[in-house]
Amino acid sequence: MRILVTGGAGFIGSHLIDRLMNAGHEVICLDNFFTGDKKNLLHWLNHPYFELVRHDVTEPIRLEVDQIYHLACPASPVHYQYNPVKTIKTNVLGTMNMLGLAKRTKARFLLASTSEVYGDPEVHPQVEDYRGNVNPIGIRSCYDEGKRVAETLAFDYHRQNNVDIRVARIFNTYGPRMLENDGRVVSNFIAQALQNKPLTVYGDGSQTRSFCYVSDLVDGLIRLMNGDHVGPINLGNPEEYSVLELAQKVQAQINPAIPIQQKDLPADDPQRRRPDITRATSLLGWRPTILLQEGLELTIADFRARLAAQSEHSLSTDPLKV
Repeated sequence: MRILVTGGAGFIGSHLIDRLMNAGHEVICLDNFFTGDKKNLLHWLNHPYFELVRHDVTEPIRLEVDQIYHLACPASPVHYQYNPVKTIKTNVLGTMNMLGLAKRTKARFLLASTSEVYGDPEVHPQVEDYRGNVNPIGIRSCYDEGKRVAETLAFDYHRQNNVDIRVARIFNTYGPRMLENDGRVVSNFIAQALQNKPLTVYGDGSQTRSFCYVSDLVDGLIRLMNGDHVGPINLGNPEEYSVLELAQKVQAQINPAIPIQQKDLPADDPQRRRPDITRATSLLGWRPTILLQEGLELTIADFRARLAAQSEHSLSTDPLKV
């Protein structure tokens, strides 16, 4: 098939493209490189079935495709709060443009939505029928309300224009190629520990998250796209850890002597987050397989290699250090 991946140079998008290319599909990647990185796709750049297009999804584009994976949007608080107006435009205008493309080409469209649509949930674990507890005017609204509108658009195009849609609600995902500076707990802790800096825990660290390794998530996205169920379907790991527990696991793997430092909790930070994946298991036959310990080892090895390469590069380009 000819498959479009928006945000394909990003963390999850590039892993998805690897899987699609290895399956023999023709893949077009759209990315404006705000948080994506061409280095994530270097190994495909000269492949005859791969095309990389620098494009912002808030602008329309004409392509002929069979499937659209719509992942384009900064997904970490640091990046989506950097330009909140741009973030909500990406979620609303970008999703409208991609749904319009799906309508014209009769392509199947998968929206990468998020567990953030549940806000600071009052139902635990979160089931797909729960409508959420979201602050519409908070500092996270550009992302979580943006994704809620993106879901609305997807279902309205589905009902009104018969667009074939799939909606995935993605919970915390981690793995190689995460940006070191994206402000999410896994990347924060690993980057801090590898640089011998104190691990920053916000609040008392009792807030919980569920961490899904990226290869498991990509498998879920592909199963959802090629299955018969519209969704929304939660994709995440139902194992629940406190942020403090995660810090201690990273600390133990890298350097047990590194201290843990507490800071004030940011506004609207969810207290508990864990997916109910009954629907994904029963309808898609999907369950995560990578345990947190194993996933952290793989992620730490990737971060260590990238930080070493950056350090080497800065030494070779700074004449004062040579």
